[in-house]
Amino acid sequence: MTKIVNELTKEIKDEIANDNLVIFPTETVYGIGANALSENAVNKIFEVKTRAKNNPLIVHLKDKKEISKYAYISNSIEQKLIDAFMPGPFTIILKKKSIIPNVVTANMDSVGIRIPIDEMAHNFLSLVDVPIAAPSANISGKPSGTKVLDIKDEFDGLVNIIIDHGESTIGLESTVVKVIDGTPTILRPGFITKEDIIALIGSCNIAPGVLEKLSNNEKVESPGMLYRHYAPKTNCILVYNENLPTLKEIIKRNMIDKTIIIGSNKLKDISCYKFINYGETLPEISHNIFSLLRLADTYQGNLIIIEGVKKEGLGLAIMNRLIRTSSFNYIDK
Repeated sequence: MTKIVNELTKEIKDEIANDNLVIFPTETVYGIGANALSENAVNKIFEVKTRAKNNPLIVHLKDKKEISKYAYISNSIEQKLIDAFMPGPFTIILKKKSIIPNVVTANMDSVGIRIPIDEMAHNFLSLVDVPIAAPSANISGKPSGTKVLDIKDEFDGLVNIIIDHGESTIGLESTVVKVIDGTPTILRPGFITKEDIIALIGSCNIAPGVLEKLSNNEKVESPGMLYRHYAPKTNCILVYNENLPTLKEIIKRNMIDKTIIIGSNKLKDISCYKFINYGETLPEISHNIFSLLRLADTYQGNLIIIEGVKKEGLGLAIMNRLIRTSSFNYIDK
């Protein structure tokens, strides 16, 4: 039986020390964590999540002073990004040191490093006093967990302890960036946007895999670039058009029996099996979307149609997730 707690105890430290898994909160989503220095512990993450071994994990640290123990900061641009965005919803890909087992990094010589800003996450990392490898707390392919209520049954009996710290404030996983040929490149968009990075560095690229489908055989340095991801059991279609009458026409054209619509209030007058409002601002949508995808499954419809957003700022991160939610079934005309 999995224990749900809302305070940190020696029992949690012992779980990590004994190579067991602990689900813990961050500002982005909940993570399922293990001692990143233990190959045995890290393997349990892949087993419990049914996660493919070519999908690397992110290593979570308690503060910036820890980075040099586990990775190399190779240039001034990497240092500027670290100084500006860490701690926070930001992951940087660095050349790894040999102390990090290859199972963490899918046998690559780079590692994603993140320092959460969430107070409970920081205190958890300080308590266990080891780097924590952690993907999002969900069975692979399902929507990420942003509150314990959504994931407790999924992991009941698979982990001994879940730390409950309420809802994640952001609701989307961290921005993942690698400096390539002197230019920051976003491998997975998140709350820290392309525009934020350009304001700091002056330039920023977007990796091809952010909005395009990659082969499952390709090597990727960031989680979330391969596979159907962030998806409920119900089939999904993602639709977007800036012209409201055209958007409604697209939706009506693709509806079937028992269609659920997830979108903004401007779509609430469309007759459907169930309408779910995901919010009216990008931060609201970011915060709500994973939990609402799980809610939509409980209605047992035959199709979910999701309203897309403009691929700018935080909208790029939202669309990155929703394109994978819908298995790249995206309609914009």
